[in-house]
Amino acid sequence: MIDSHGPLARIMERVPPPAEAVNGSGDWGAAERALGTPLPEDFKRVVEAYGRGDFWGALCLCTPFGDDNPVRLQAHLLEDFGPLREDQPERYPYPLFPEPGGLLAWAVTDVGTHLCWLAAGPPESWPVVIWSRDDEYERFDCGVAAFLEGWLSSRITSELLHHEPELAPWFDAAVERDHIYIQLDGGTLPYTERLRILRDALAPTADRGSYEHDGSRQDHFIVTETGWELTYETAYGHQLRVAFPPADSAQARRAVLTAIDRMGCVVQSMNTVHGTSSWTPGGGV
Repeated sequence: MIDSHGPLARIMERVPPPAEAVNGSGDWGAAERALGTPLPEDFKRVVEAYGRGDFWGALCLCTPFGDDNPVRLQAHLLEDFGPLREDQPERYPYPLFPEPGGLLAWAVTDVGTHLCWLAAGPPESWPVVIWSRDDEYERFDCGVAAFLEGWLSSRITSELLHHEPELAPWFDAAVERDHIYIQLDGGTLPYTERLRILRDALAPTADRGSYEHDGSRQDHFIVTETGWELTYETAYGHQLRVAFPPADSAQARRAVLTAIDRMGCVVQSMNTVHGTSSWTPGGGV
């Protein structure tokens, strides 16, 4: 049961959980026996609410469920890093679980940072330790839910977690997506006007970050009602990248091609980079 005044309730108010938590439910008792330790109750509630996926584009939850889970919650740090520690013990100030009081990872990032518990004492008292791939560490004396709530509200800051602080926080569930790359001609309108038309046609949308370098630009956003992820860019040619659940292929194709037509652009090619969907400029999906 979720405490209506607790940190998880505040997280859910700020960052709505997905309709279905990927790899978010299963036998906690079996999971704890496999790990060799009880787990904090707040972490269990976070996993049940959100499942596998990433917060703010920076932090991917590990869960103990799902046979095909690529970021499974497991006690692997000692096996992975123990041999390295023998040569450079000064880089490893903390024990590594299952050593007593060792680090046990509950989340990871795409740049190799581990978010861990320091598993010493009762699980409800385990602090959070962030361990970067450069062997830098930050300790926060709170549990997972309190850490996430503080970080998502910017009351807790970290030098080791890279995210988009100027954007409202979000959670993207780790659902399977097909990826289509669409090459476009230049059109006659300025880039900013084409982007505005694109987002208006697919609205409502939410920012996922923008980047500009040497005159080239990338704009990332998500269609909030469907979860489609899009990148519009000139950084690698004039193109639109679209990611969507496979079941949405026909709907996404119609919506995206309609938007491109409104932008005054012509489709030059469509390529499936990942998945089974096959789009063509004309005809059916």
